[in-house]
Amino acid sequence: MSTDKSVIVYGASGYTGRLVCEYLREFNIPFVAAGRDKARLHQALEKIPGIETADYEVVEVAHDVVALTELFRGASVVCNTVGPFSQYGHEVVEACIAAGTHYLDTTGEQDWLIDCDMKYGQRMADKGQLLSPGLAHMYTTGEIAANICLETPGLDTLDIQVFWKGFPTVASTRTILVNAALSKAYYLEQNKYVEWPADAGLYDVTVPGQHQTELALPWGGTSHPVWFKRDPRVANVKVLGGVFNRTLMQGVPQIVAAVIEQVKDLPQEQKYKVLAEQAAGVMNEMPPRENPRINTSLDSVYASGPLGRAHCVIYGNCNYKQTGLLQAYAASALLQQAPKRVGFASGCQAFGHRELLGVLRGFGLVMEPVLTVHG
Repeated sequence: MSTDKSVIVYGASGYTGRLVCEYLREFNIPFVAAGRDKARLHQALEKIPGIETADYEVVEVAHDVVALTELFRGASVVCNTVGPFSQYGHEVVEACIAAGTHYLDTTGEQDWLIDCDMKYGQRMADKGQLLSPGLAHMYTTGEIAANICLETPGLDTLDIQVFWKGFPTVASTRTILVNAALSKAYYLEQNKYVEWPADAGLYDVTVPGQHQTELALPWGGTSHPVWFKRDPRVANVKVLGGVFNRTLMQGVPQIVAAVIEQVKDLPQEQKYKVLAEQAAGVMNEMPPRENPRINTSLDSVYASGPLGRAHCVIYGNCNYKQTGLLQAYAASALLQQAPKRVGFASGCQAFGHRELLGVLRGFGLVMEPVLTVHG
């Protein structure tokens, strides 16, 4: 079946998918809540505050290109929250290309972004479609801070930190383990990808606004090195991230090392199965709805050049709500006008960093950025 709804949320029964639906309701946008289990979808959507005022339908669909293409026909935008994206994303993008829809997702998998850029970017650009993976707090809010720094000319190096307080969702935990076990992580050095050391481990880092240091990881390399690789202003990008929970962070390298050892000799499909089981052992239930007094976020970017320095910090709250809002706003924008760039593009490249900042500010999810410039 094709749809007469403008937006499709694929994976709507998950934690992030529900938030995308919640904010689509805020923008008064009709949508399809799609996934592989109709009963689970209904159960999840019934928990969304005010959902009875939304114009939506629930659709069960098989995860294959033919079924997804048929569902996507008639829509304009697909918001994909089904990860790990390196495992499940290809069918969704192929269906978007076939159906003629724009594609957004919430990924943090660097290998998936590189695949999107290399395999699908030009194909979607040729059709005037946007391919924007990684439109989510842990990547886009830091990208906004980076672009604010880059408003100062002469800066070519980005040192990025992303922190948040809370626990990853079930899907995020699975993605973290899959990414760590099956993929390499890269930073950008003189416009070339350079692999993080396999034993990079934990970094003790200073965090703006507090006296205590925190622990951070390369976190799979993140999206930023991929997005900025073709930005003529930028030559070098390194990113570290973590949660404001030292005990939890101390346990991550041990968990990852054990999982890597367990799957190293298995066939690929068996690896995914074992990783899903291990992720369920780490996190097997939905975290509680975010509380802005507890679930804070911090994105810090030091930008430098031979003769200049800038530092931008964005303090916020509710990182998963930030993700849901960014997805819904992007869908709303695409329904009204063409993006600033088609094909493979980040959220800031497609919609503008000041525009995205304004939306986050308007919904009370981030403070006014704190910017310091020298040089």
